[in-house]
Formats: sequence, C-alpha cells, structure tokens
Amino acid sequence: MPDSKQDAAPAARRSAVRRPHAVVIGSGFGGLAAAIRLGARGYRVTVLERLDGPGGRAYVHRRDGYTFDAGPTIVTAPFLFEELWTLCGRKFSDDIDLRPMDPFYRIRFDDGSRLDCHADSERMRQEVARLSPGDLDGYDRFNRLSARIYKVGFEELGDVPFNSILDMARVAPDMVRLGSHRSIYAVAAKHVRDERLRFALSFHPLFVGGNPFKVTSIYGLITHLERKFGVHWAMGGTGSLVDGMVKLIAGQGNEVRYHAEVAEITVRGRTATGVRLASGEEIAADVVVSNGDTAWTYRNLLPGVARKRWTDRRLDRVNYSMSLFVWYFGTRRRYDDVPHHTIIVGPRYRELVEDIFKRKVLSDNFSLYLHRPSATDPSVAPPGCDAYYVLSPVPHLESGVDWEERAEPYRRAVANYLEETTLPGFQAEIATSLVTTPRDFQDRLLSYRGAAFGFEPLLLQSAWFRPHNRSEEVDRLYLVGASTHPGAGLPGVISSARILDKVVPDADAIA
Repeated sequence: MPDSKQDAAPAARRSAVRRPHAVVIGSGFGGLAAAIRLGARGYRVTVLERLDGPGGRAYVHRRDGYTFDAGPTIVTAPFLFEELWTLCGRKFSDDIDLRPMDPFYRIRFDDGSRLDCHADSERMRQEVARLSPGDLDGYDRFNRLSARIYKVGFEELGDVPFNSILDMARVAPDMVRLGSHRSIYAVAAKHVRDERLRFALSFHPLFVGGNPFKVTSIYGLITHLERKFGVHWAMGGTGSLVDGMVKLIAGQGNEVRYHAEVAEITVRGRTATGVRLASGEEIAADVVVSNGDTAWTYRNLLPGVARKRWTDRRLDRVNYSMSLFVWYFGTRRRYDDVPHHTIIVGPRYRELVEDIFKRKVLSDNFSLYLHRPSATDPSVAPPGCDAYYVLSPVPHLESGVDWEERAEPYRRAVANYLEETTLPGFQAEIATSLVTTPRDFQDRLLSYRGAAFGFEPLLLQSAWFRPHNRSEEVDRLYLVGASTHPGAGLPGVISSARILDKVVPDADAIA
C-alpha cells in the first residue's frame, strides 16, 4: 500500500501547478495585500522583492538594538487588515497586538502653543475651545462635513475601479456637492478662523504626499476616519504587520522571494505573460501585479510596449508628490514627556509648503513629524533608551538638490531645531543614527524623481484621472500601491488591492 504522506506532497504540487499563476512585483503593503487576496481566490502567487526583506516603503531598519520602521507608523482602518486575516481563516488579533493611541498626536505650534488630538470627541472639543473658543461651532460643522465626505470618498468610492470615464461622471455630482474642487485648507478656512486650527484640520494630506493648499478636499475624510476607527500602533512596529502578512502568504502555500529584481514585464501582443529578472531568469504568469511605483513600472518595465496613455511625455508632465528627509536615531536615555507622535509646525508653514511643491527649493526651516514609538512600545529600543525618527517633507529630485552634499548639514539643522523645541540635550545622548533622503526613494525604492508617494493627489490626478488598477496599456497587468487609485497611505494602498477582486478574472476563468 503506498505511503499516504509521500503521495500527498506530489499531489499538492500537481494541484499547485494547475492553479493559474500570479506574479506580484514588490512586497509593500499593496503587493502583500494583493498576494493574499489573489491567493484566497485560488491563484498560485509569487511575490518578487528586490531588497533583502519585505515591506518596500515599510521596510524595517534594525541597528544597535533599535528597531526603526522606515515608512508608515500608524494604522487608521484596522478592519482592512482584519479582512485579510479572515480571508486566510485566521483572526487578526491572534497575530497582531494593535494598541489605540490617545492622544492620536500632539501638534506643537511655533508660538509654543499646542493641541493634543484626542479620540474622545468631547475631550477634543475642549482642546479646540481652549485654543480658540470662537471656533467651536465651526469645528463641529467641519466634522459633520468630514463625515459626509468619508461616506462618499471612502465607503462608496474607495474600492471602485474607475475603469471608465462614466464611473467618474456618476460620482461628479456628489463631489461637486461636497466641494471637492476646493482645497482641504480652503474648506478648513471656511469653517474656522484660527490659523492653528486651520492647520490641524488640513495638514493630513502631507502624510500621503499632498499640498494641503491644493489637494482636493476629499481628503477631509481622513479626519473622520481617525475619529471613527481611531489611530493605532502595532506592537513590535509596523514591520510586525508586514511579517504577519508574509506569514499569511506562506500559509496559503505561496511565496515571497527576496533579492529578486524584476527587469522587465514580458508581453506577447498586448498581454502580460510574466517577468524577466535582472538575473536573466524568466517567470511565466497568467496575471502580473505591479506594486512598484507606477511611473517607474511604465517607463522601465515595459520597454517593448508602445504606450498609448501613460507615455514618457505624459508621465513627465505629471505633478509628483514631495519627497522626504528621514533621520532615524536612538538615544541612551528616555524623554518621557515626549508623546508617541508629535507634529512640530515651523515659523513659515505656508511658505515652506510653497518651497516644497511649487518653487522646489530646500528651505532653511522646517515643519517636522517626530515619531517616538518607544513611548508605547519599549521593545523597539534597549532598556532605558528611546527610538525615534524625525521626518521632514522636502522637494523631490526635480529640485536639483545635491543630497550627497546637503544631507549632513540638513540633519544637523534638524537636530538643532529639535533640541531647541522638543528634545533638550538629546544630541549628546545619540547612540545610533541613519539618514535617508530623496535619493534613497529613487535609487533604493525605485520611485520616479524620488517622490515619496508617487502622483500628487490633486483632483485631476485622482480617481479616473489616476493610473487605473487594471492597466490601460497591457492586458493581464494590474497596478496597486500609492500611485494608483485610491492613493497613498495604508488605507489607500490596502484598498487598491481590494479593487483587484473586481478587475482580475477569477482563477477558474483562467485555469
């Protein structure tokens, strides 16, 4: 009688071979979510990552006993992750310890005043009344508008593929009614008079690569998203989410390969047939999903395709997001009066944003985001120590800034400003240090012009006007991530993978 254990493995392999094959380029959150969803639909999936570990922009740096998340630091829509775990027959909370933040973050203004943004709505109203009592009614009105924008912009449009201009035409009346043609700053300014509150209600697009003075007010939904679901931290760091997703993929019988750089998406006629790696290896696929930067994908991975919509000329005319200067550092002591998230608003905020997005010059002053995860999670630093990263929005590489020359002077200037405003004496306590610049976004993450978030989220670069999740250039090629619909940020890139359920054929239809 044949050994059942010996027979089972070959049978499973034969079954896997018969399943249609999906190749996913890139192991960022969008790519990992795409792999999980395709695996749940019966595809055999291979994720290809050029780096030595997963995460893409959410890569994890480990140095001298400190753990630094390279990218996203907060979770605002936990249900999107819970859904992925459910698809794999697992419970999210069994694998991930997600902690709610309160306050969500502290905003420190240049005049020394501050605003703590709380989960509790009454406590938040008290904070607003303390800062500007005459704006409390306007703040309430803005929140009601934010809830309506959320319902349309996230619940109704967040996973719509926008394959046709008719999809855009159907939602245009709602977008006009909600004032989506106005900037988020203009809408905030309509409701409150205090400039500090205007900032607090409109700065969020900077977290997804947008200029608050120009980005569509549809991004006002972020305020409601935070209030509805909270702001969370995954214990162990955002990398624990990445590792958890990689394990889900393995549990489906699929794989993530590292040091596997894709040099070309192979095409027959106008249909994707697989990929060729930089090593020369060719991998056949029934569908290809790119989680790479969209401009990079079209400009570099389809060399033999005459593109009709996303030509090099058109991609050169696109408005790209700003980039980021990020300094990761650890201190030999703790600063327990510094919260988990602090936003430090500099002396010339509006002018700084103009420097970054319009003039594309490197300013001598800053507005900063300071992340101190060890405030919540001591595991990311040695005992008695703190882990930090400080993020400064800067122009992308079209600025011509020579970061080889400017990185260290810029880091010193940021350090001096932090010491003056938030972390007195911390420079003498630094135990480890790592800097990334727009060059890293271009050279390491293959992001066109070093833009940290791909296409800037302007109204005419959103929804149907953005590169579609089903490629307009090549059949059986699909796009997920920051540069596709619905856009950057964890909810956006996870939702871009959700859209694949509507545009990628069922495995049974291909097999």
